[in-house]
Amino acid sequence: MGLGNPGPEYVDTRHNAGFRLADHLVARWRLGPLRRGDRARVAEGTWSGQAVRVLEPQTYMNRSGAAVAPLLALPDFDPARDLLILVDDVALSMGRFRLRGAGSAGGHNGLKSIEGVLRRQDYARLRIGVGPVPPGLDELSDFVLDAFPAEDRETLDALLDPMADSVETWLEAGIEQAMTKHNR
Repeated sequence: MGLGNPGPEYVDTRHNAGFRLADHLVARWRLGPLRRGDRARVAEGTWSGQAVRVLEPQTYMNRSGAAVAPLLALPDFDPARDLLILVDDVALSMGRFRLRGAGSAGGHNGLKSIEGVLRRQDYARLRIGVGPVPPGLDELSDFVLDAFPAEDRETLDALLDPMADSVETWLEAGIEQAMTKHNR
């Protein structure tokens, strides 16, 4: 599930890095267009013989957990095994990404919302670097809701395939092997 904010005014913002990777996966896996789902846009299909579902919450970042709630009703859904959140991270420098199998929200409101719905922190996340935050900035929201400068957008675009490779490793082999192979 890629995190971001819906609407054209947010398309090229740092907070929508998760949506950008989700869109890339949908295209790479030829899942067809994202369609309106329950509190999210959804694309479903198969990749390498596995059923996949890509979600983009339409609830705005601070309420991302609402898009996860319907998954909890699925009989075999296990967040520790079946959920990977694609999320921007200001603590990581632009041009870096890291996979984690569990952890705290680290101040990210989208992750806080998801943890509030799941009531657990043991779900995988791919943290996409959008930092560092410039010194002296009063509001973090001003930074994450600002558009990427052209060079940062190019840097993120160059990472889409390596990040997609890491998502595919997670699907095939699980989070531990994906972290070992792709975290540097």
